[in-house]
Amino acid sequence: MEHISKYLTPEIKLSCYEDKFFKSEIVFDQHMLIWFISGETKIVQAEATHHFKTGDIFLIPRNKPATIINYPKDGLPHKTVVMLLTTKILRSFYNRLEVKTEIIPVPRIRSFHHHPLLESCLASLIPYFDLKDPFPDNLAFLKITEAISILRSIDPKIDSMLANFDDPHKVDLISFMEKNYMFNMPTEKFGYLTGRSLTTFKRDFKKAFNTTPQKWLTQNRLELAHYQLAERNKKPVDVCYETGFENLSHFSFAFKKQFGYPPTDLLEQKANSQYLT
Repeated sequence: MEHISKYLTPEIKLSCYEDKFFKSEIVFDQHMLIWFISGETKIVQAEATHHFKTGDIFLIPRNKPATIINYPKDGLPHKTVVMLLTTKILRSFYNRLEVKTEIIPVPRIRSFHHHPLLESCLASLIPYFDLKDPFPDNLAFLKITEAISILRSIDPKIDSMLANFDDPHKVDLISFMEKNYMFNMPTEKFGYLTGRSLTTFKRDFKKAFNTTPQKWLTQNRLELAHYQLAERNKKPVDVCYETGFENLSHFSFAFKKQFGYPPTDLLEQKANSQYLT
């Protein structure tokens, strides 16, 4: 995979993927503001699937599980400007303000398609990526605070996300897992996002589901995969990456072990039955 990242600072980078696609399951530790120069991205979350393409600008909230699939498009690479709105910078920004807002426990992705102010702010960074000298930290701080100020001016409710510095609180384990099992994260991360230590998470999980996290996750991912193949007519490669499996060969092996036939057989059976009717 050809992946090139040019960093102005640890918070600002130009990211480029040349290959057919790149997929990862991730929970961002910081809010991430992204401007698309070229390519496409599919972001699968518990509540919805989002598609972004050239010109789109969107903000991904921290501590929110997601499957991210990046594609080149029209012969151009997947290329983005990425700006991290770190907790440190946001605390510094909001310390100067008196903000009273309702904190939203499950923030959603914010989309700002072709917004001129945000696009101008992020596009102004492009020439700096070719500089040989280090990018001044004070200028980077100014550009990030400019972006935060623009976000606040165009989205009055954005403070509910950006001004919330709390770690995840202890949440209902069954509800959380049933909404987020398709994300391929370490057990430690599931524990953190449910407000538990690893030991407490495993103990509570055993009590709730009477099995281990790995066995339960695999079973539920395979059942979801079977549903998407049989009822939604999705391709095995898409199902594989949207249900938390590492790669297509691992998915096919686990699927056949569980159901007695590979994913491709299920599609052929469905196609034949439709043909006969």
